Amino acid sequence: MAVLSRLVPSIASAYGLQAVFALIFVPQQNEKYYDFGGAVGWLSTTFLSLYYPALKAKYWNGVPGSLPALSSFAPRQLLISAAVGIWAVRLGSFLAMRAIKAGGDSRFDEIKKSPRKFTYYWMAQATWITLVGLPVYLVNVFPSRIHPALGARDYLAVGLYASSLLFEVIADRQKSTWRKAKNNKEHDEEFISSGLWGISRHPNYLGEVGIWTGIWALSTSSLQTAAYPRGAVAVSGVPPLERAGDKKFAGNPKWQIYKNSVPIFWPWGPTK
Repeated sequence: MAVLSRLVPSIASAYGLQAVFALIFVPQQNEKYYDFGGAVGWLSTTFLSLYYPALKAKYWNGVPGSLPALSSFAPRQLLISAAVGIWAVRLGSFLAMRAIKAGGDSRFDEIKKSPRKFTYYWMAQATWITLVGLPVYLVNVFPSRIHPALGARDYLAVGLYASSLLFEVIADRQKSTWRKAKNNKEHDEEFISSGLWGISRHPNYLGEVGIWTGIWALSTSSLQTAAYPRGAVAVSGVPPLERAGDKKFAGNPKWQIYKNSVPIFWPWGPTK
């Protein structure tokens, strides 16, 4: 019950913050800051899970003193929180700037016209932050003294996280470069099929799964549970992107060749 009570503030903040964003942007039919709202949600819930006991003591119970130094936390707590922070700032800023430059996000062209549906998506974002971030929040709410020392499994997890983050960054950069060249009339390709996009139709999401698998693996030594094995894999934008591609490139023989020859997700994996 003590652990649950410490989780509640982080979960409540996830939904509360997205509700605030919804109150601001749903009436405006403005989806440009949707991903920015997600990044802020990740950062705030992670911070709150780490500092909630100290914040409660200081501002609720009136205990004088400053917030605890970073050195008071277990190395695993610092690593896992930093991993989320780096990922959230990088991806959130990238997606937000892309939406702002493009004048919007095509995923929400119809959704934003319905206040109920648009609000649902903001709440769905809060649910995503809650469920996928659960191992991070659990690690952070446990007292630092109970966390075991870092071992080989933890270093492998950090390696998986770092390599997957690099993979995602490269994939995003390759597509941005491709799109810029297309806008400059340097090629007339309708979809990208080069670089990492030549070994997976969704290399950015592949990197995303690796990132969250690494974060989950980093948490397991402290949690010692297999109850949260595939959270990041289950939350994926691949199916709607596939449907959008089929609709946009219907009748394009190059798209069908690409789909039949390039794996949908894992390199050297199935194409369907």
